[in-house]
Amino acid sequence: MLALRLTRGARPAVQLRRLLVVAASAGTGFLLLSALGHALSHPDPSASVLRLAWCAVPMAATVHFAVAVARTDPGTRPRPGLSAIGLGPVRLMAISAATTALSCLLGSALALLVFLHLRGDLTGTPFDGAATDFLAVGRPLPLPAALTLLSLVPLSASAAAAVVLRPREPAAGTDRAGRAYRRFGAYRRTAVRESFGAYGRFGKQLGAAARGRRTAEAAPEPDGAANGPDSATDGSDSSADGPDSSAGTPADARPAAPLTPPSGLPWGVTVLAVGLAAEAFASRTGGGGAPGDQPSALLGLVLTAVGLALAGPGLAHLCGRLLQTARPGALRLLAGRVLMTEATRIGRPLGVVCAVLSAAYVMASLHDREDAFDGPLAVLGVLLVAGCTTATLLTAAVEAKQARAETTAALRRLGAATGTLRRAAVLRAGALLALFGPLTLVVAELSAWPLSR
Repeated sequence: MLALRLTRGARPAVQLRRLLVVAASAGTGFLLLSALGHALSHPDPSASVLRLAWCAVPMAATVHFAVAVARTDPGTRPRPGLSAIGLGPVRLMAISAATTALSCLLGSALALLVFLHLRGDLTGTPFDGAATDFLAVGRPLPLPAALTLLSLVPLSASAAAAVVLRPREPAAGTDRAGRAYRRFGAYRRTAVRESFGAYGRFGKQLGAAARGRRTAEAAPEPDGAANGPDSATDGSDSSADGPDSSAGTPADARPAAPLTPPSGLPWGVTVLAVGLAAEAFASRTGGGGAPGDQPSALLGLVLTAVGLALAGPGLAHLCGRLLQTARPGALRLLAGRVLMTEATRIGRPLGVVCAVLSAAYVMASLHDREDAFDGPLAVLGVLLVAGCTTATLLTAAVEAKQARAETTAALRRLGAATGTLRRAAVLRAGALLALFGPLTLVVAELSAWPLSR
């Protein structure tokens, strides 16, 4: 019930993203049911299994998009004070998973209604029985099999959302040993011991608050240094007070450097090269069929897509570094630093979009060949995958904007103009397009050339 109330009381932008998840789940469910109808009406099991295997691509895209929407849901974001009323991180994670499952279940139910309507099972409605050639009209529909296929998307999306949004332990560098519990359950990060009854001594706490904590008691809170890049700026100003001002600062209290390059770029390039090599091998031994008829070609396409997805964060980080080369100004520095910070969040969905575009180019280059997947179902699958990946990228951009909200507010307090921030955003988008656009074209050409021979 709480998940339903949070879903109903969300903002229009959040409701729009959830409706897009419902539409994506409905499209994927319809493709799964179409594979079931093809299996009922055709005695060849290999073609039906191949159709069902191709449905894994739109299902993965739908699950990825549902998880991205769950990450940006403000209703299930941990906030101070919610744990006191029983809404801790675990409960919020469960609510987010339930909300994701609810949206996907609604889409699956819609897919079942459309499937039955096109089969002609629901009479008295317009266009009933309009698609009788691939939906096994006249044959009884096995309800357990249909419900099993329709439950794949809700279960996968809710499980993925629960895994991604699970409460994580603090970083390994966090000093837990220094957190000692004192009187009345209050904890401090100091090892200073006080005698019994010192808390109730008149003026003890008031005098300490008025004079300020002594150096031995005034170890800075590690949580304050992890709030974001603003706190790092404040800490750099305070370090100019003297050599002793930062001497008591623990190493764990300093913010972890968010500008370190992601480690997936070498792996992504390696997997991409292996995928292109597999496609070249398929062109020399496969005999010129569609990728669905050549396992090595299909494996090459999958490896190419995985390589682009792995290399996306590293390439986005490289874009940010290139923006700051050759004596940059304030605008290029701001755009480059933000892009380097958000490389992991933006780069992976952008790499997936590039992989989908390159794969679509390869499939379009083979349109003149006989393919079992030509028709409206193939168009629906391509539109579904392309739409889900694009929507995931836009949702990741919204998440990045929410993550740097405090930094943007701090820049505005310092006097940064709104036009400057917008120009920095346009510069970041242009830099990403200038690198990922030609890369997508090159990978698409290299993937299509061996298969078109």
